[in-house]
Amino acid sequence: MSEKQKDHPNINKNVHPPIVALLYIIVVILLGRFVQIPFAVPGNVRNIGLALAFIGFLLGVGAFIEFRKANTTLDPHGSVNAVVTNGVYRVTRNPIYLGFLCMVIGLPLNFGYYWGVLLAPFFVITMNRLVIEREEAYLEKKFKEQYAGYRSRVRRWL
Repeated sequence: MSEKQKDHPNINKNVHPPIVALLYIIVVILLGRFVQIPFAVPGNVRNIGLALAFIGFLLGVGAFIEFRKANTTLDPHGSVNAVVTNGVYRVTRNPIYLGFLCMVIGLPLNFGYYWGVLLAPFFVITMNRLVIEREEAYLEKKFKEQYAGYRSRVRRWL
C-alpha cells in the first residue's frame, strides 16, 4: 500500500461524528419522552439549552471557516494538509465535537429533558475513543512537532 493511501486517520469508515451526535440527541429525546425525571426544567434553563445549541452551531461554523481558509478537509476519514490553529482552534482542538456536545446537552434541555446533561459524559467518551484519539495519533504522526506544540498549548475539549 502506498504512503498516499495510508494518509488518513485510522477511524472506522462507519463512524461519522455528525451521525454519532444525532444518535445521541435522538436517544436523549426519546429517554426524556419515555423515562421521566421527576424534576421539571425551568423556562430559563430551557433558554440556556437553546443558547447552548446555538453556540454549538456557531462552533461548527467557525471550524468550517478555518478549515476552508487552510484549504484542508473537514472529513475525519480524509487526508489533511495543514494543522488548523486559528479562530476557534485557539480555544479548543475539537470545536466541531465541542459544538456537537453543546447540541447533545442543549437541544434536549430546550425540550425540557435533563437526559442530555446526564448522557454528555458518555458522548465525550464515545467521541474520544472512536474519533479523537485516532485523529490525534494521525496528526501527531503526520505533523510531528508542529502538532505536538499545538496539542501542548490547546486543550482537547475546553
